[in-house]
Amino acid sequence: MVLSSKMASQNYSAPLKSCSFLKDAVCAVQAKNKELNQVQARNYTCVYGSLSALQPKVRSFVEDCAQLCKPSSLHICDGSEKEIRNIINIMRRDGMIEPLPKYENCWLARTDPGDVARVESKTFIITDNKYDTVPHTKEGVKGTLGNWMSKDDLKKNIDQRFPGCMAGRTMYVIPFSMGPVGSPLSKIGIELTDSPYVVASMRVMTRMGKQVLDHINENDFVKALHSVGCPLPLTKELVNNWPCDPQNTIVTHVPETGEIISYGSGYGGNSLLGKKCFALRIGSTIARREGWLAEHMLILGITNPKGVKKYIAAAFPSACGKTNLAMMTPSLPGYKIECVGDDIAWMKFDEDGILRAINPENGFFGVAPGTSMHTNPVAMKTCLSNTIFTNVAKTSDGGVFWEGMEKEISNDVSITSWLGEENWTKESKKPAAHPNSRFCTPAGQCPIIDPAWEDPKGVPISAILFGGRRPQGVPLVYESFDWKHGVMIGSSMRSEATAAAEHKGKMIMHDPFAMRPFFGYNFGQYLQHWLSMENRTEKEMPNIFHVNWFRKDDNGKFIWPGFGENVRVLEWILKRVDGEDVAVESPIGYLPKAEAINMEGIEDQNVDMEKAFEISKDFWTEEVAAINKYFDEQVRGDVPDEILEQLIKLKKRIDQH
Repeated sequence: MVLSSKMASQNYSAPLKSCSFLKDAVCAVQAKNKELNQVQARNYTCVYGSLSALQPKVRSFVEDCAQLCKPSSLHICDGSEKEIRNIINIMRRDGMIEPLPKYENCWLARTDPGDVARVESKTFIITDNKYDTVPHTKEGVKGTLGNWMSKDDLKKNIDQRFPGCMAGRTMYVIPFSMGPVGSPLSKIGIELTDSPYVVASMRVMTRMGKQVLDHINENDFVKALHSVGCPLPLTKELVNNWPCDPQNTIVTHVPETGEIISYGSGYGGNSLLGKKCFALRIGSTIARREGWLAEHMLILGITNPKGVKKYIAAAFPSACGKTNLAMMTPSLPGYKIECVGDDIAWMKFDEDGILRAINPENGFFGVAPGTSMHTNPVAMKTCLSNTIFTNVAKTSDGGVFWEGMEKEISNDVSITSWLGEENWTKESKKPAAHPNSRFCTPAGQCPIIDPAWEDPKGVPISAILFGGRRPQGVPLVYESFDWKHGVMIGSSMRSEATAAAEHKGKMIMHDPFAMRPFFGYNFGQYLQHWLSMENRTEKEMPNIFHVNWFRKDDNGKFIWPGFGENVRVLEWILKRVDGEDVAVESPIGYLPKAEAINMEGIEDQNVDMEKAFEISKDFWTEEVAAINKYFDEQVRGDVPDEILEQLIKLKKRIDQH
């Protein structure tokens, strides 16, 4: 293991640079036209809103990108009901969506089967120095903690894709706020897109419209450009009337200039640029520069039977139960769970040194399969109105279906799969809904939305949880010894791969902080930033825990019942936050004392608590070796010494176990 290395250097306290790769691309097009003696005339009209009413910086950005992409018209979004009705009508006319009459204002979109998930292999961060983006790796080992692209290569990729890419289409101008409009924790962006699906979805997922423009003034905003890459007239037939160019898809981020440039995919994570692109990749670089955290975490409020309320943030990889936990219906009497957010948390110290968090999003973009009235009744009640479903199956009575809903439809209802297979049955060789099918639904209509979810000050965080799908070896819950140990726990997270990305199969993957696909800068520097947080306040930092709902017994069955029963684990966590003596030291951290987890009411389930908390010396010896190997191959000298020291201490404790 390499213990030290000179870290890549960059002035992270500097503001965003005013230069722009998109501006450069326009200048390149102009220069080329000049060489060819071609006159560049404005060839678009503003069919909705007023271009002249935009602030100068915003108008310049819009005009530059219009000159590059050559749309036939501009539409400046105001977020109104009239506007969304028009957008829905456009998508219905073009066959992109169909109504679901069983529910109120719900719609179904089916994508091209080649455009169904985040494209991690085609997602890049652009910096001068490669190692400001990705860690050093062992010679001959391919890095897995992000993809770097040079500035010259970005310019080439823009030039190959974007000139004229919106010909015949409307360019929509989407002003949006990540976080409550006007909050000191919020940030503003402008996304330009040629996809009405993106407009409708961004209206759900962000605070979008005229009120955002009123807060821009001359402050910096993140510039986001997206195109499906299908100029008109079409040169190839669309599949499911879904425009995209999967062969040439690329998703790029420029932290230095605050630009996000995405081409070829209409799917959520690649096209809703406020989500992972802004909220995490660009967001994490802004957070580092300004001294806060942008994380792939849910936020929930939990109130105990005495009326005491605390807030918890939790990082799980996609499809590992984030939404289920954020919207849990607790089984223990007297407990109440309220949801602040199910996916992303921005956490910043307030003037008193307390770490507070906001959910920068305005909606839920949840994984549909596995969600049901049994597993997550709150999510089901939330998404059955005002929702855009993507790649789920539909039923003959005008509803939706996906795996997990088998007990919730009547036998006389037929199912059409997401691929269009009519009269789908379990005997079909393909699933009814794509494993990464989604519901895009407003957070404000969640029955248990927290009263403070839009508080501009954010909510105070008492505990941070890490977790993933670990079938073997990892106990139900354990607590870190201190902040440094907790950061090491987050850095060494491993989990079964999920359907949210291209990876296939159920292999155990390293997914530090559940951020592996979302780091906006070098992971080693990210760890150093996390370590530095405890030095930014004189107050106690949140306690850090690791949870694992997915451990299995020798017969391959889950040991822990999960779902609403997870409140029993949260109850123990709250006791630890309050300093109660309900834990015992183990080699990996603090475990609950015997009978410290309240099992009242589920005695008949015969949960094997001894197995749920078993610490195997052989397993953890292999686990430490795997983590060391991962750091040695993937992060090398960029790993902070404090993390390596924590691993050495962990190995020593395991050896003595």
